[in-house]
Amino acid sequence: MNYQETINWMFGRLPMYQRQGKTAFKAKLDGIQGFSTYLKHPEKKFKSIHVAGTNGKGSTSHMIASVLQEAGYKVGLYTSPHLKDFRERIKINGKEIPEDFVVNFIKDHKEFLEQHELSFFEMTVGMAFDYFVEEEIDIAIIEVGLGGRLDSTNIIMPELSVITNIGMDHIDLLGDDLSQIALEKAGIIKHRTPVVIGEYHQETFPVFDEVSSINEAMMILAEDIEKESYPTDLTGKYQQMNSRTAVAAIRQLEGFTISDDHIKEGLLHVVRNTGLMGRWQLLSMQPKVICDTAHNKEGLKWVMQQLEEESREELHVVLGVVGDKNLEDILPLFPKNAKYYFCTPDIPRGLKAVILKENASVFKLEGSVFDSVAEAYENALKNAAKEDLIYIGGSTFTVAEIL
Repeated sequence: MNYQETINWMFGRLPMYQRQGKTAFKAKLDGIQGFSTYLKHPEKKFKSIHVAGTNGKGSTSHMIASVLQEAGYKVGLYTSPHLKDFRERIKINGKEIPEDFVVNFIKDHKEFLEQHELSFFEMTVGMAFDYFVEEEIDIAIIEVGLGGRLDSTNIIMPELSVITNIGMDHIDLLGDDLSQIALEKAGIIKHRTPVVIGEYHQETFPVFDEVSSINEAMMILAEDIEKESYPTDLTGKYQQMNSRTAVAAIRQLEGFTISDDHIKEGLLHVVRNTGLMGRWQLLSMQPKVICDTAHNKEGLKWVMQQLEEESREELHVVLGVVGDKNLEDILPLFPKNAKYYFCTPDIPRGLKAVILKENASVFKLEGSVFDSVAEAYENALKNAAKEDLIYIGGSTFTVAEIL
């Protein structure tokens, strides 16, 4: 198989949570543990930082990686989901894993993958860890895919754990209150391994405190040691908290030489150093076009606040979401004084645009239905004047189809 055939096989044969939803989620670590044993435990052969959280874990992971790169280290970065190309998930110093490595890894291990029916995420985690070992990285930043306790990445023994924040997302899998969700995220806290908590919340903090105590792990609240956030090229207002969390994590990392200049430069050049996309990303100036991957109540709250502060004439919103999204939570956050272009992300989980429009009208969000994200965006561009603003969001997959 060539690269595209290999990727098609990975997407088509094995379940992928981002595309399929709950049916693809494996609530156990047996598969990845078996694969790790088969690969001779690559996760034990490199240092790592483990990052979990409802929002901000991707941005925080990229920030930490960027700072370490500025300090001269060879840094692996594992994140999910990808926006355009599978290889975005696995990078070293901002460079994506080569196509040849992906092809050869699947070819070499295809029999095992088929025999043991590993999930898309399990095979991807194994691939990332194997690649990091082969390239002899200094450290890897590993972002949790979903939850923490039962996430496939949770076979590592990191130098440091980071939990950015807790919000009501994936409640069908993680629990329907903040303390239950926090307990799942707290599953990444390891014995005598420091853990940085990005944000204080009265419902979740006692959970982290208890799990840390049981594991004899020093717990650090980011806001206790970093009162001010550093400037960053990630311009979303919510990134202020992420930068504070990233710096707090860097401060706790032992065995690495990192100066204040490395921190400042790393945070100012996250996009250049890591290739991060889709976070309050400016796509055009006339009209101004901004996209953002925020997709739950906590993330969208910040994005909508910043959207209201943007200078503009009319506001156009290209909106598409996935089917398991709690619309009653997120739709009230969107401004009523906007023209909406409802669309369906091109994945099995995508919510039909006509259903989205029906639900949105309850909250006085009015607009038209389009057959695709591309058609919705094309119409928004056609209707927008130079001084207008177009916002694209609601789902990572809506943004991915525009980039």
